Amino acid sequence: MNKLVAYAKLLRLPGIGVLGISTVIAALTVGVVDLVDLCIVFLIGAIACVFGFIVNDYTDVELDGLVDELKEKPLVSGVISKKAVLMISFFLIFISFLLITILWYGQTIDYYKFLALLCIFSAGILGSIYDLYGKKIIGSDFLVAISVALIFLFGALAFDKPEIVTWIIFVLTFNNLLYMNAIQNGIKDADHDSKMGVKNIALSSGVKVKDVNLTIPQAFKAFGMGIRLCSAVLLFSPFIFFHYTYYVWQIVLLTIFTVLFLFIDVKFLTMKTFDRNKIRKIIGIQSFLSYSLVPLMLIPIIGMRYSAILIIFPISWYVAFTPLIREKLFKPRM
Repeated sequence: MNKLVAYAKLLRLPGIGVLGISTVIAALTVGVVDLVDLCIVFLIGAIACVFGFIVNDYTDVELDGLVDELKEKPLVSGVISKKAVLMISFFLIFISFLLITILWYGQTIDYYKFLALLCIFSAGILGSIYDLYGKKIIGSDFLVAISVALIFLFGALAFDKPEIVTWIIFVLTFNNLLYMNAIQNGIKDADHDSKMGVKNIALSSGVKVKDVNLTIPQAFKAFGMGIRLCSAVLLFSPFIFFHYTYYVWQIVLLTIFTVLFLFIDVKFLTMKTFDRNKIRKIIGIQSFLSYSLVPLMLIPIIGMRYSAILIIFPISWYVAFTPLIREKLFKPRM
């Protein structure tokens, strides 16, 4: 059973619902409603993201070993070998392209499908560069952000020409991953990153942990809030700049959740005490909140039913599977 739990942790089983939903959102923005097609792009998106996490685990074994909370990770504990991880990685690549072949079976590879292939190839390359060399390159967070945004874009290009709202969510995806990686993870890992000589935006900006005291420079705070404020504007841009239809109650809800989101960001960026458990909880909650904002924005475009499913499905999946891998809800072991 321990072995099964270890593999479930390695494959991010509780997070699959969130990881695969971005490509589904992209497909819905170009009018795809066929359940089989949506299930296939869901699996492709989830597998592509899991591949990135696994390669990152492989390259960060030594770094993760410095953190007590991460010593139970499958690779760090030795329950799963590095050789097994490499084999799983190649298997995931094979499955991804097998699913793409099934998705396009009997269809002509047109201009948009070619771009979709280019996106998935580029995402894999950029993500792998980040996983292998990211700790040595300041600003490598942009690589992983672009990589995940390209996975999202695959979900639209696999079927048709992206719409304006598709490109808006593409930038939102990029912003979300940039903030998560550069800001949230930069602060969360600042204590041990500094010991390993990691080069990243957080440490280069002056983020420091001394005992339990956390120092976050104003410039780094401004960078983080700048990303979030840009995302806030993008959430309302379909209705302000492109005259998409909307419901008044929808805008009210979107405003309330956006303000809540920004409030949590302010609290996060003004922390004075380094508390990894608190940081993990904030990251977990914001991850799901961020994925709820986009379906809320899309209600007039894809309909109430699909928007509700996009909000409920990832959270339900997470709540259902997290106890099975013996983790606490909204406290991912990262």
